[in-house]
Amino acid sequence: MRLTFFDLDQTLLEGDSDYEWGRFLVDEAIVDGPSYARANETFKAQYDAGALDIHAYQRFVLQPLIDQPAARMTALRERFVAERIEPIVARHTAAVVDFHRRRGDLTAIITATNRFVTEPIAALLGIEHLIATDPEIVDGVYTGAIAGTPSYREGKIARAEDFVARMGAAPETVTFYSDSHNDLPLLRWADRPVAVDPDPRLEAAANQAGWPVISLRGDAMPSIDY
Repeated sequence: MRLTFFDLDQTLLEGDSDYEWGRFLVDEAIVDGPSYARANETFKAQYDAGALDIHAYQRFVLQPLIDQPAARMTALRERFVAERIEPIVARHTAAVVDFHRRRGDLTAIITATNRFVTEPIAALLGIEHLIATDPEIVDGVYTGAIAGTPSYREGKIARAEDFVARMGAAPETVTFYSDSHNDLPLLRWADRPVAVDPDPRLEAAANQAGWPVISLRGDAMPSIDY
C-alpha cells in the first residue's frame, strides 16, 4: 500500500484555516476584535518565520473554546467551514486527492492546526484520516494545552511514524504534499516529497533537492503521477 500525506493550510486550501478561524471569531464578536486580531497577526508572522511557539499559540486559539458554550462554538464552526473554507479550497485539490484514492493510496491530512478546526474540513475534502494537533480535554472541558505531541515541524515525523505503526504494515512509499518550510523535516522523511505553491524557503530547498514543485491553484492540472 502507498501512503499519501497532505498538509492542509496553503496546500489543499488557498489560505490558512487557523488564521481564518481567528478572523471569523473577530467578525462574529466572539473575541475582542482589535487585541485578538493583533495577536493573530503576530502568531501568523511567527509561523511564517519558523519561530512559532506552538504551545503558546494553541493556548491562544483554544481560549474561545474554554470561554464559550460548546454548542455555540460547534454551530459557529459549521458556518465557518461553509462561508470561509469552502470558497478557498484550491482548484485542483479534489482531483489530486481523487487521483491518489483511485490509485489505492491510503490518504491522510497531517496539519499543525488543531483538531476542532480541521475535523470538518477533512470531512469536506473527503479525506478519512486526520493527524492534527490535539487539544487536551479534561472532564469534557478544553484546558488550552496540547494532548500528546503537536503535529508541527519535527513533531509531524513523530505523529506520522505513530500513524504508520498503527497500520500494521510498512507502506511501499510515503508521499507528502506541503507548501511550508516548516514541513521540511517531514518532507525529507517522506519517500516522495512534493512542494505545493511553496513559500520561498521551501521552493529553494525543493529546487536544490530536485523535488517536484506544483501548483493546485492554476488553470492547468499539474502532473502528479510520481
